[in-house]
Amino acid sequence: MRGGTVQINWHDTKPVLTLDFHPLSGTLATGGADYDIKLWLINSGEVQKEVPTVSYQTSLSYHGSAVNILRFSPTGEQLASGADVSFRMKVDMKPLLLILFDSKGKHPQQIVVWFSGVEAFGIAWVKEYGSQIVEIYQSNEVNLSSGSYTQQILVQVGKSSSHCRFHRKDVLDLQWSTDGAFLISGSVDNSCIIWDVNKGSVHQILDAHLHYVQGVAWDPQSKYVASLSSDRSCRIYVNKPQNKTKGIEKMNYVCQHVITKSEQQMVDDSKSVKSHLFHDETLPSFFRRLKWSPDGSFLLVPAGSYKYSPASGPVNTAYVFSRKDLSRPALQLPGSSKPVVAVRFCPVAFQLRGSNSAGFFKLPYRLIFAVASLNSLYIYDTESIPPIAILAGLHYASITDIAWSHDAKYLALSSQDGYSTLVEFENGELGSPLVLSEVKSVMGDEKKSPAHKPKPEDMEVEETTAQVVTVSADSRKRAVERKDDLKEASQNATSGSASAPKPAKRRITPVSIDQS
Repeated sequence: MRGGTVQINWHDTKPVLTLDFHPLSGTLATGGADYDIKLWLINSGEVQKEVPTVSYQTSLSYHGSAVNILRFSPTGEQLASGADVSFRMKVDMKPLLLILFDSKGKHPQQIVVWFSGVEAFGIAWVKEYGSQIVEIYQSNEVNLSSGSYTQQILVQVGKSSSHCRFHRKDVLDLQWSTDGAFLISGSVDNSCIIWDVNKGSVHQILDAHLHYVQGVAWDPQSKYVASLSSDRSCRIYVNKPQNKTKGIEKMNYVCQHVITKSEQQMVDDSKSVKSHLFHDETLPSFFRRLKWSPDGSFLLVPAGSYKYSPASGPVNTAYVFSRKDLSRPALQLPGSSKPVVAVRFCPVAFQLRGSNSAGFFKLPYRLIFAVASLNSLYIYDTESIPPIAILAGLHYASITDIAWSHDAKYLALSSQDGYSTLVEFENGELGSPLVLSEVKSVMGDEKKSPAHKPKPEDMEVEETTAQVVTVSADSRKRAVERKDDLKEASQNATSGSASAPKPAKRRITPVSIDQS
């Protein structure tokens, strides 16, 4: 494992708020506070034994405000992005944008726009290699500009509906359905919207949250969607199709669980006390990016704040919800000194190594996932108890997003400090990948939990064999070395400081949660 912060001008020194890898080409897309979406080609540093680098490809300069979230569709043919609402444009547009790519996933070909306050669905063809939309009017005309070349075309306007409405404020997160036919987005307007991509219309509005919706997730089986809000609640919605229309069931999500608090018993057993499970709106981040595992066996939720007893202080954590019981968390992943703001699964499943029979996840394969706090990154796999790697001190400001490449070769982080970090894994370092047909999904088996309660002696572990890399921000050296060279790497990474203090021991082992 080798990587570090790439010292380039990613978004005109403005915060990098989101990023994602194209599922076919591996192109990295980033969105920033400079209003741009930029596409980058990753250059491996494996041969030179150096940090991987990036080469700028093109910009998609359409949004009129900060780009908070972008995600490629499962096929890579589309890129959806959400942004702050802009009032400086001639029309109060967006805040959701959908960009279509060619069959090779290289160049933007088409743009689909949803308007805020204007019930219209627009399609604009973009010249190959990308061109900038300079203006979009409320009328049916779109001006496209690429250098001296200008083309004016018509917008296809769909039928408006009196009950349709759109996000009125900033979009903070979004997620595709597995088939790419739908999107779910979360907004500062306290709502989630499920979009029908093919129709370019609102399919359903989920507006039960009382504060900003900062994270949304779509179950790979499309049975559930989940949302996480700064109102200190996580909502689980289940699909209960309505009556068939022309032989087709209409997808309809209803709230099944509202997770807000845990109940704990006092020491004297006199009474029970309820404690909040999540941070409130004072959490210093606009993002709480939750995610389902690729097989749908469990849901990973950030922004946790858990008390081991009514008298103890809260611990920053991420929660693991088993598909068997989504009404309460089954495990927690504590240890971070700062709140957890994002989680992301590696899209590749790996063969079991058989090295640890005491793991908390009982799966026939290994899944790997990353958990990002405001200042650190923890990498776990489902076969181990402690994290397999910890990266700290990579950025001056808070981490905003995580992304894995389709082949599990790269892991990327974005940050408010205006930089992004790239980590490159060597061939076979994470394990032996499984062919998709070899991965037996546990999605349909909801009677068998993929996470089991650990033994009491495993509940608290103060030390870990994980790779722990602390990087001095003053030295700006970004090095992540292999476990065999961990001691030397840690010394080199902190060069520039007189003496690096020994990190305090913290509980970093997953812990089961026993709620009444």
